[in-house]
Amino acid sequence: MNCLLDTHVPLWWLFDDSHLVETVRRLLRDAENEILVSSASVWEIASKYRLGKLPQASEEVAEDIPAWLEKAQFKPLSITVTHAQLAGSWKVRHRDPFDRMLAAQSRLLDIPLITNDKAFALFEIETIW
Repeated sequence: MNCLLDTHVPLWWLFDDSHLVETVRRLLRDAENEILVSSASVWEIASKYRLGKLPQASEEVAEDIPAWLEKAQFKPLSITVTHAQLAGSWKVRHRDPFDRMLAAQSRLLDIPLITNDKAFALFEIETIW
């Protein structure tokens, strides 16, 4: 199964956060699954760290996100112009550009988004939590 992670999920996985439910933990541990992390999430993590919106403990991850994703065996997902067009033009009342991109990628790649954020229901995409 291919899945795309919302930005909070790789952070919770890397820090073994108790908010990460067992259903998701099993999916992430299963080597048969291809777990994707969008470039938009990497950008969001780096931005939030720079702005002081992530805990100091995340410094090591924030300074080399690609290495940490590789260590977790998550695959990077680039943003294409098709992703960008849908994210920008989608007539959904949701202002967060990172969420809009993740929803667009999920829709266009026809893969579920792993997230606990109920706001993604606006996009009518498949989510897992």
